[in-house]
Amino acid sequence: METASGHIILHPARERGHAQHGWLDSYHSFSFAGYYDPDKVHFGALRVLNDDTVAAGMGFGTHPHDNMEIISIPLSGDLEHRDSMGNTTVIRHGDIQVMSAGTGVQHSEYNKNADKEVKFLQIWVFPNKRNVAPRYDQITLDPAARHNKLQQILSPNANDEGVWIHQDAWFHLGHFDKDQAFGHTLNKPGNGIYAFVLEGSFRVHGKELGRRDAAGISDVTNIELESLEDGSEILLMEVPMTFTY
Repeated sequence: METASGHIILHPARERGHAQHGWLDSYHSFSFAGYYDPDKVHFGALRVLNDDTVAAGMGFGTHPHDNMEIISIPLSGDLEHRDSMGNTTVIRHGDIQVMSAGTGVQHSEYNKNADKEVKFLQIWVFPNKRNVAPRYDQITLDPAARHNKLQQILSPNANDEGVWIHQDAWFHLGHFDKDQAFGHTLNKPGNGIYAFVLEGSFRVHGKELGRRDAAGISDVTNIELESLEDGSEILLMEVPMTFTY
């Protein structure tokens, strides 16, 4: 959809791919595993956005990845991570986890608790460098620091707030009261923004989005947003629209 201020694509929550495996309830914003939509393969360098719920005590067994930047954002519960680099960690709400798969890594992810489910976002971004040495990082951020403002959780720079990846990408999270209007300026010309509503509702670049709705916006230098109800949460993912992989 062309507008006077850029190009926008709308991805309603109800149109996402869905896989129910009993132990795993997963919604796919982009083509993944058994779900394929030729119009939803990726948004620029953003390749995967999975909204996963894992049953108590269950999880993903050891499996390989390579040449992908993998970000996990826990929404509730405790997720245990183990990998071939020797890391054994638990990530919880407020944590951000990143893994540069590079030349190759194997890992597993399990719900650490036997009495409650875990919910998290798994995000894959195409890197701007292939065959890098695999790396792992995990940080804890203060969710209160994103009340009525955007908190940076990821960038290309190791010295900036949040984790870093091998790509010119910036992620922000925000938690807003009703009727909060705010803007966001892109960090790099030619990048686009994929806005994903976690909770509540927003007006994003003139379009109203509800819970788990998304919009991909390109050919802009900044976007305008407004929260439409109390407790609204949003994830903004700025990524290159053209890249070499």
